[in-house]
Amino acid sequence: MIADKEGYTVTTDEEGYLVDPAHWDEHVAQQLAWQEQLELNDEHWQVFRFMRAYYAEHQIAPDARFTIRFLADQLGYGRKAQNHLFKLFPYGYVKQACKIAGMKRPRAWSTG
Repeated sequence: MIADKEGYTVTTDEEGYLVDPAHWDEHVAQQLAWQEQLELNDEHWQVFRFMRAYYAEHQIAPDARFTIRFLADQLGYGRKAQNHLFKLFPYGYVKQACKIAGMKRPRAWSTG
């Protein structure tokens, strides 16, 4: 469990993923990133905004390939997008990007 910006407790599962993605906000993301020992920059926030918008539309976390496509097309990384995603989230897309963006843990994916 962690506290949101209002001081309310936000419930996480045993692996640290939010139980309810609706409880996510930037303060929660900062706390989750701190737990992952990850210092966030503007590109992290752009990825999180993309992931949250995708989640709002589809009610599921975006597959890594969609986030890689976002990095390639929208942020201009082209063919280097996949490597850049793992530079931003060195312990993996599911372990760090999905967790910090407030997604439930994708159960059908690998932990990479």
